[in-house]
Amino acid sequence: MKALKFASVSVFATVVLLIGTAAAQTDPGPRGGAPGAGGPLGSVTRNECVDKPPGNGIVTCDIQNFFTDAQMRFQEVDSVSGTIQGENGIGLGPRFNSRGCGLCHAQPATGGTSPSTNPQVTDANADGAQNTIPSFIMANGPVREARFPFFFDSDGNPNPNAPNGGVEDLFTITGRSDANGCAISQPSFALAQQTNNIIFRIPTPTFGGGLIENIDDSTLLANQAANANSLGIAGTFNHNGNDGTISRFGWKAQNKSLEMFAGEAYNVEQGVSNELFTQERPLPGEDQQSGLPANCRINPTPEDHTNFNLSTHPQPTTVDTPSDVVQFAMFMRLLAPPARSTSTPGGGTSIANGNSLFGSIGCSVCHTPSLRTAPSSFTTDLSNALANLFSDLEIHHMGTGLADNVSQGSAGGDQFRSAPLWGLGQRLFFIHDGRCNDLLCAIQAHQSSGSEANTVIANFNNLSSSQKQDVLNFLRSL
Repeated sequence: MKALKFASVSVFATVVLLIGTAAAQTDPGPRGGAPGAGGPLGSVTRNECVDKPPGNGIVTCDIQNFFTDAQMRFQEVDSVSGTIQGENGIGLGPRFNSRGCGLCHAQPATGGTSPSTNPQVTDANADGAQNTIPSFIMANGPVREARFPFFFDSDGNPNPNAPNGGVEDLFTITGRSDANGCAISQPSFALAQQTNNIIFRIPTPTFGGGLIENIDDSTLLANQAANANSLGIAGTFNHNGNDGTISRFGWKAQNKSLEMFAGEAYNVEQGVSNELFTQERPLPGEDQQSGLPANCRINPTPEDHTNFNLSTHPQPTTVDTPSDVVQFAMFMRLLAPPARSTSTPGGGTSIANGNSLFGSIGCSVCHTPSLRTAPSSFTTDLSNALANLFSDLEIHHMGTGLADNVSQGSAGGDQFRSAPLWGLGQRLFFIHDGRCNDLLCAIQAHQSSGSEANTVIANFNNLSSSQKQDVLNFLRSL
């Protein structure tokens, strides 16, 4: 059985060597103390909404209750049909990666990214499920989804002429007490690892999502023009296939809106069909009928939908009417951006020096410190606001070291969105696949053959030891 050789393996030694040369610097590590994120925008707390014409001012509304309800749903744990105590969500499986949005988006608060304890270890066998935990899922490792870049041929070899790239869900509901006798198999992750035909993704943080969603395309295009061909960097945008506007969510900026991001994740990560993705999901390349036996199709579809019948609610309100997907998107939209800190090691002087160096060596070409939003019809804090996201939301060629051979929209196998860096100070895992738990590792992973970041990383490596430390201290202040 042949192994498909990816270039990322060949650069591993180079990355290790580069990290070794920076050994004099130390990542201060995630900031302690209270989370700098997880709460709503200030205007949500104040119940401020934007009045529609002809008033066109600020009015008192019920937006705080919408946020509270949305947050509760985001934290809910799903079972197959909502019949298990404490697992009130409906629609889990038949294949899934975890049982709830808030389980995986948890660091440093609900809405964030991978927590220190991986919930997937518990998810695997909860309620009698009979899943084998893949070797790449560890209790203290990042939450991961797995993809096979290529389909396997009849001999069990990856076929480079047959691109795959879809999510191969880790677990099934087989054996669960609410699984109705459903019996389906997990994918062969051992074969995928043996043939080097597997890549991973970790959860992206969602703080400040509404600000990102409300940056106008013209602002993004103007920022792109201002940084064109600087330091060998020539990013582009991923676009929505139908209306042609810029998409901006996900590791490859493949999702246009928070609602599309939420709907796809609900279907792919938890197996819940919904009004955006209405059918039960088989594995990529798997026949829908043979892949999902009749007794695995337990609930009518879509499992998540607009709540027309509110008779089961003790005191129904308009907040109860939207679907989970709409409310997931609302939760992310109304989350405040992460707060910055001046108390990281090195203090204010080091942070200020690091901020200046971050710009002078070229990091800010891709990680644009701030962009202004357009007028918003949701709430005042989203309107004409300065989003300090540290991203241009463009996709960039990151070279052989980070290439995953998966295309999404117009993003090719080595192209990734410039990850927003706000909130970086409290993250535990870095890079799209979670390979790094140290900022130095993450910085050096940007450098490999074909990467647009090579000149910038060379500039970083040419800094003095104290200057590099200032950059690290600055990043942990975000």
